[in-house]
Amino acid sequence: MNGEPTVFVVDDDQAMRNSLKWLIESIGMQVRTYGSADDFLNNYYPGRAGCLLLDVRMPGMSGLELQAYLARQQSRLPVIIITGHGDIAMAVKAMKSGAVDFIEKPFHDDELLTSIRNALDFDEKQRALQSQRAQIAARLAELTPREHEVMEMVTSGRANKEIAAALGVSAKTVEAHRARVMDKMRASSLAELVRMALIAGGDLQSD
Repeated sequence: MNGEPTVFVVDDDQAMRNSLKWLIESIGMQVRTYGSADDFLNNYYPGRAGCLLLDVRMPGMSGLELQAYLARQQSRLPVIIITGHGDIAMAVKAMKSGAVDFIEKPFHDDELLTSIRNALDFDEKQRALQSQRAQIAARLAELTPREHEVMEMVTSGRANKEIAAALGVSAKTVEAHRARVMDKMRASSLAELVRMALIAGGDLQSD
């Protein structure tokens, strides 16, 4: 469903849309253009890889309103704001709301293309991290409650003897639990297990 990364352009100025489409396609990127926020929302399905190039001032739903709507929908699509000279305060507000960049009109082609490349790179990294989290969550689900406890203590730096004392079991029992944790989590080293715990974040604490 995600397919090739796409640059989604939302701007009510047709000449600007055509210009941006030509520029972005000239370096081999896939582009979709829309004349309004509603047009974009009616044609976009969540989860597509890419980034959103968004004009601030548009009739109907504004660029900032579209950004806010996508945020409420928990969209991870990176947003680049295109702004006129009088819209800098709005652009700063957009950045604070999660936009990855804002480009001021008139802009240089290279500046815009660099921003788009950075946004697509950010999107790719976020997707990779999301995939990692899903894999780790699936492995965490295989652990017993006691194995969760052991993993949490091990990854917080506690020694086997400390864990044994805290849980009221023998060190050998802790070693057995620890071995099963390493096996179920498919961790080849303690460092890898710690990295998984950091990526999992609250998921480890909540179980």
